[in-house]
Amino acid sequence: MRRLVRWLLRLVVLVVIVTLVVPAACVALAARRERDHAAVAAPKTGRFVTAGDVQMFVQEAGPLNGPLVVLMHGTGAWSETWRATLDALAANGWRAMAIDLPPFGYSERPRDGRYAKAEQGARIVGLLETLGVSAAILVGHSFGGGPTVEAALQAPARVRGLVLVDAALGIVDEGAPEAKPPALVRTALGVAPVRTSLVAAFLTNPWFTRRLLQGFVADPAVATDARVAVYQRPLSVWGTTAAVATWLPELVAPPAPSRSESPAAYRELGMPVVAIWGDRDTVTPLAQGERLVALVPHGKLEVITGVGHIPQIENPDEFNARLVRALAPLR
Repeated sequence: MRRLVRWLLRLVVLVVIVTLVVPAACVALAARRERDHAAVAAPKTGRFVTAGDVQMFVQEAGPLNGPLVVLMHGTGAWSETWRATLDALAANGWRAMAIDLPPFGYSERPRDGRYAKAEQGARIVGLLETLGVSAAILVGHSFGGGPTVEAALQAPARVRGLVLVDAALGIVDEGAPEAKPPALVRTALGVAPVRTSLVAAFLTNPWFTRRLLQGFVADPAVATDARVAVYQRPLSVWGTTAAVATWLPELVAPPAPSRSESPAAYRELGMPVVAIWGDRDTVTPLAQGERLVALVPHGKLEVITGVGHIPQIENPDEFNARLVRALAPLR
C-alpha cells in the first residue's frame, strides 16, 4: 500500500509539472526570447508599407514596372519562406511581393487584436491602395487563403486573378449546421493564460519548430536546418507569443463565419482562379481543392504529386514552374 501511495504521489507531481510548470516555463522563456523590436530586427531586404490599420512588412523582387503578384503565407510562416518563388517570378518579369500577415513575421500587430479573415483581407486591399496598384494577382497559401479570398470579394476590380495553394478556406456545405470545435477546446481558447501557454509551448517555441514543419510536409527531410532557421527567425520579435495567442481563436474557433466560408461567395468570383495542391496534403486534403475549382466560374486545378501541404518548399522547382505557367495568361 505504501508503495502504491508513493507511486500515486509521483504521478500527481508529474501531472502538476506537465500541466502547470512546463507551460509557465515556456511563457517565461518566450518573454526572455522576444526582445527585438520588429522595425529594427526586420531584414534589410524588405520595407514597411501602410496596409489599412497596420504597417506591413513586405519583401520584393523583379521589375517595379512588371505586373504585381502578391504572396500570402500560411500559419507560422512569413515572407522569407517565399524566397524561391520571389526569385522565380522575378526571373520571368513579374514584380513579386511577399507580405507578412500579422501576427506573423515583422508586420505591426493590430492594436485592437482584430484578426478576422475579413479584416485581414481589408489589410491586403489597403496594401494595394497604398502601392497605387490598380490590379494585382493574389496568391494565398494555407491560412492565408481565407484573407486572400476576402480581399478578392471586397475589391474584385483590384484582383486580376487568384492562386490558392493548399488553402485552408473552411468552406461549409450550404444549409449545414455550423461546425464548432469541442466545448473543451472553446473553453481553453477563451482563457487568455491557457491559450498563451499553449502557444508558448508549441507554436512560438523554437524547440518545436522542426516538428511542426514536419507535420505539414510529406517528407520530414524537407525540414532542413536552414529551413527551420528561416521559420524561427521572427520568433525573437517582442510580443509574438501574445499576438499569436490573440489570433489563435480566429483559426480554430472564429466567433462568426466569414464570406470566404460560403460556397455562394465563390460563385461570385469573376476572375480566373487557379488551385495548386499537393496530392499528399493531410491538412487540407486534395478533395478540398477539387471542390474549390468546382465552385468558381473560371477554376483550374494543378496537382503536384509527392508533396504535402507546403509545395513551394517541398518541391520548389515544380511549384514555381506551375505557378509561372498559370500566371502567363494573366499578364
